[in-house]
Amino acid sequence: MTDSVREQPLVAPDAAGLLAILRDGVPRTRAQLAELTGLARSTVAVRIDSLTASGLVAPAGDDVSTGGRPPARIRFNPESRVVIAIDLGATHGVVALADLAGNILTSESQRILITDGPEPILDWALGTAERLFSASGRPLSELVGVGIGVPGPVEHSTGLPVNPPIMPGWDRFDIPAYVSRTFDVPVLVDNDVNLLALGEHALMWPDQSDLLFVKVATGIGAGIINGGRLQRGAQGSAGDLGHVRVPFGADTPSHGAQDADLEALASGPAIARTLTALGIPARTSDDVVDLARTGNPTVLQTIRQAGRDLGEVIATSVNLLNPSLVIVGGSLSRVGEQLLAGIREVVYQRSTPLATQHLTITQSRSGETGGVIGAAIMVIQHALDPVEDNQRYARPLGR
Repeated sequence: MTDSVREQPLVAPDAAGLLAILRDGVPRTRAQLAELTGLARSTVAVRIDSLTASGLVAPAGDDVSTGGRPPARIRFNPESRVVIAIDLGATHGVVALADLAGNILTSESQRILITDGPEPILDWALGTAERLFSASGRPLSELVGVGIGVPGPVEHSTGLPVNPPIMPGWDRFDIPAYVSRTFDVPVLVDNDVNLLALGEHALMWPDQSDLLFVKVATGIGAGIINGGRLQRGAQGSAGDLGHVRVPFGADTPSHGAQDADLEALASGPAIARTLTALGIPARTSDDVVDLARTGNPTVLQTIRQAGRDLGEVIATSVNLLNPSLVIVGGSLSRVGEQLLAGIREVVYQRSTPLATQHLTITQSRSGETGGVIGAAIMVIQHALDPVEDNQRYARPLGR
């Protein structure tokens, strides 16, 4: 399906600020846009004409007349383009098509093993994406880009996984180049937790500017939204909670002779190992979830202790970042209230009163599509967000 689609930006830099305003989904007249931006009406007209020609904005009917001919309104047209979004986890994969508002148009999921290596997994994802895209009947010229989330550290500037602990064979594999052989459009890759944070923020908490998304599954990581924007850090490794050492104090039950990495204590496989040692066989995160549903007191207590271990690290993060929300997602979030109860128990004890005064700790609500929504939003922001000169007009992605 390769074809030379574009090298030029989708949005002209001088029109990006106007588009950012319209992306909140509210139709406006040209006079209203001129008032909001301080631009001359003639300048607004030229830039709106450019956006209309590209299909990114469309007529939205007339406004109420105050005398004379009623002024025409215009709106953002998210249906004008599509994005391919791919979310790859340790044991699951989701492929979706989305519009420019991040709405999922169609999707397909399948059980996978990320340990099978990059080529088999990406071939499955790309084959599924080709099929979904072909079924949509859209021309390739309407494809904005491909966004991909993987369960390991990613150098965001290049899209290369770097020493991913649960992804053998993926280290420095050139995912963008491999994908571009099928889809000749921009290809962006990020850690799956970052994309879950983007998806949860846009889908469920668009009015919150500071949140911490913690994924607890085969691995443990965090996505940080600060000031309304995803924070990746200098190289893209921000949020790697899994390798933070968990301190044990006099009031914390010890798991061994010394402190241990959070992932070794509170991930799905770690909880499964603890349960197996207690005579309750388990191997995966799904096994732990199934056992939690039986109501076995030993299982529930083990899960609560994992929540306390998570709380030890999250409490430090709360003190450091002062989020208004801590959202717990990933496969282990399905175990029920015991995990959250353990986290809350420690966070509200260990974090400062000011940091927890209005803090909410809650379960993820975005479900299976959170990762692909985040992958779509990553591409949409890359394609449509204003350049530096227009940052003052930027708005959160409208949904």
